[in-house]
Amino acid sequence: MNSNLVFRALTLSLIAFFNSPVIAQNALTIASTVAPSEEQTATSRVSDEQQARDWGLRTEEWARYRQLMQGPLGIFSPNLDPLTALGIEARSEEERDRYAELQVQVEARRVEKTLAYQRAYDTAWQRLHPGMQRITLPGHTSGNSSTTANSTDRIAVFIKDGCAPCGLAVQQLLVSDVGFDLYMVGSRANDALIRDWAKRASINPDRVRNGSITLNHDAGRWLSLGLPGDLPAVVRQVSGQWQRQ
Repeated sequence: MNSNLVFRALTLSLIAFFNSPVIAQNALTIASTVAPSEEQTATSRVSDEQQARDWGLRTEEWARYRQLMQGPLGIFSPNLDPLTALGIEARSEEERDRYAELQVQVEARRVEKTLAYQRAYDTAWQRLHPGMQRITLPGHTSGNSSTTANSTDRIAVFIKDGCAPCGLAVQQLLVSDVGFDLYMVGSRANDALIRDWAKRASINPDRVRNGSITLNHDAGRWLSLGLPGDLPAVVRQVSGQWQRQ
């Protein structure tokens, strides 16, 4: 056979082979497996940078926070925020002071936003459900010093749903006719859950309306106190320190 004819035949065969549907599909499959991986990496990098900025941190600080939460700190305190985690594990006094200042700034902004929304919430509640007991939003305390958990004479009781001793502790407080602030741990900001619990515990709605008793979502307060023991916990602030009663 003529060598030119052989060369042409081989060339046509190779063209047909690479243009076959199977080869084309495999090429697309390879491309599809590579591209998403690169996109996911880029997305993850952007997400880390954004989250770091949200907390006022550098990217390397955010990476250290994630590393810390994969160790014992994350096991003991899985919901710890970045600034607290980095502050606890600070490697110098300068680092500790930096994270403390950042946390104060973040908390101040959060409280300002929460109070602004609380005012809007109170107005809406009064307009839509006048006379019905309401739930205090996380992060909000009443401006009346006689009915806040910051008063030295004010009791705070931390409870959780499905806890029989918690109900008994609240009953004892109701019998003694003292004012107190009730915080439900694990409520996930579910107003209906804490309101139903209050009904089962026979908390008088009138006492909630007049501020003698307040119903609150815990929003991490119990963990922040760092007190030993399980729930329920009846605590009081004495000389600036929270103590179990």
